[in-house]
Amino acid sequence: MKMKFVFFLAGLPAVLFGEGEIFPALIPMEKPNYPVSAAVARLYDQWNPHEDRGNELYSNFKYTPLKGLPMSGNISRRDPTKILKIAGLYHVWYTHRDTAVKPTGAKNATDTIPSTDWDLSDIWHATSKDGFTWKEEGPAVKRLPKPQYGWRSISTPDILPWKGKFYMYYQGFNEIPGLRGDRAAVTAAVSDSVWGPFKPVGRVIIDFGGSDDWDSNAIHDPYPVVFNGKIYLYFKGSPGKAGRDGTLVRAQGVAIADHPLGPFKKSPKNPVINSGHETCAFPWKKGLAAIVSLDGPEKNTVQYSPDGINWEVKSLIQIPPIAPGPFVPDAYADTKDGRGITWGLCHMMDRESGANNSILARFDCDLSLDVDRQVFKKNNLRFDDETYFQQSVALDAKLRKQIVAERKKTDRETISGGVK
Repeated sequence: MKMKFVFFLAGLPAVLFGEGEIFPALIPMEKPNYPVSAAVARLYDQWNPHEDRGNELYSNFKYTPLKGLPMSGNISRRDPTKILKIAGLYHVWYTHRDTAVKPTGAKNATDTIPSTDWDLSDIWHATSKDGFTWKEEGPAVKRLPKPQYGWRSISTPDILPWKGKFYMYYQGFNEIPGLRGDRAAVTAAVSDSVWGPFKPVGRVIIDFGGSDDWDSNAIHDPYPVVFNGKIYLYFKGSPGKAGRDGTLVRAQGVAIADHPLGPFKKSPKNPVINSGHETCAFPWKKGLAAIVSLDGPEKNTVQYSPDGINWEVKSLIQIPPIAPGPFVPDAYADTKDGRGITWGLCHMMDRESGANNSILARFDCDLSLDVDRQVFKKNNLRFDDETYFQQSVALDAKLRKQIVAERKKTDRETISGGVK
């Protein structure tokens, strides 16, 4: 019979197992050379003994309301692009909706009544001197008249500066969102200046996959970076039935081209990330890193890829930004010395109108090689009762009624140990 002894090492308790095997309370920096549990092995093989404090690709996130973008009526601002800094001024573009009424669902939508928060939208532009206070400059890309591409709505933009021009990618809707899922593909507009005007190309840049493909119904959230001398345009895809029949609901793919307007060739390994609601990648050392949030088995993680195709989870994160548009000055430089990110913009639900309208906000973090902000490496966050009892988290009356009805089946008497 193995004996278990407890003794003290450097004033802290440690445990001796049988034949001199020891795992001390002061976690060793080197992996022990004796058998350990699978969990302890992962600490060294996958993570590190310093936990999140020693993980360059871990951060928590802190949020700040923006000034200069007031809410009124049914204005919604969401899906910010990456932020550019040109001549000392920050620029961002985003989905903008200003309708007389709030979204009502696909069945009740009309030419003036939106079905979703991103329906009947255009792409707007804002600037800032400090990243906290923003000035709305007005529309950058407007919907084209029916039946031209994106006549119903254009949304979820991102930006690519390339050889003196600016290319705006976004998803275009030719039908009411929600009628057949969220059916939209990627198109683009081009400008000679960061100030516009942006001229829509009027055609699809990245199209749906085949009827049986993972991206057969949606090519959303286009997100370009320059990597290995080419344009890597990441996007979110989903199948025709939006996962209602058990198919993959959302994942991330990539299409690669030599020119901003293509032709783009989808990677044969798509989807390259199996999770995530939006795509957010940035150069990191010789490869790319990505924030993967909200959906899928690897949601709420930061991942790394040496080649832009094969990704590995590097950290688990809490309260990540939704639809992050980070400030990434080297996103298009292809330096092979990616420095990471420290801030950006994101969107969140407006507290008063809920999911009907969105607002833009600022996030700060430490996913950067250029700063050391230890406050962002703290984990094990705690929240007050207002967070837990908010509408999307608290138990509603309908579900409570169901739980009470099921109680006789689920809440059985406790069974004593040793009883057969």
